[in-house]
Amino acid sequence: MVNLSELENDALIEIFNIGVGQAAASMSALVSEEVRMSVPSISFINRADAARLLGSRLAVEADAPDRICGVSQHYEGAFDTDAILMFPEDKSLELVRLMVGETVSLQELTDMEQEAMCEIGNIILNACIGTLANVFQQELRGSLPEYHVGTSNEILGVSGSEQGSVVLMLHIDFALDKHQILGYVAFVLDVSALHDLKEQITRYIARAMGQA
Repeated sequence: MVNLSELENDALIEIFNIGVGQAAASMSALVSEEVRMSVPSISFINRADAARLLGSRLAVEADAPDRICGVSQHYEGAFDTDAILMFPEDKSLELVRLMVGETVSLQELTDMEQEAMCEIGNIILNACIGTLANVFQQELRGSLPEYHVGTSNEILGVSGSEQGSVVLMLHIDFALDKHQILGYVAFVLDVSALHDLKEQITRYIARAMGQA
């Protein structure tokens, strides 16, 4: 497990808040409503604990707590990670409804959900990763987004063979004029990627403090 200093933790939260701020501007244009997004906290936990945390917290928000909508992308470069954006399934439909308008039928809405959620995931994940790449002055290349629906265990791919992976979990608050939606972004990192990320944070802080 990684141990970040308070300074490193605060720096990482600040970086992610820049990223989701950019994503919020893009989302506002999509839904024709002001979107405010923030990352109040982050945590490093193992994948099984992340799945339990995700399931329990999103259950409070969802009508069907065992159903989670996820959009994932794989990134490689300065460090390798699988990034996953997650919402309760009913909240993902709410976001899609905001994108396409009230006149679309439920069946049409469901048919459009995968494409629309991939677009939302692409906006938010690329904003977070793009900000990391800019701040770290490194390249991070991403795959096309993939859409998933399932339990928290299924979305995070919890299995006995992946116990060495650590999840960097971002709690994201979405605030719209008439809606409040809780979402999470998970960055799944193996031990090597975890050390690479910490090294990049250390270098960024050194540059910011004029030590490099």
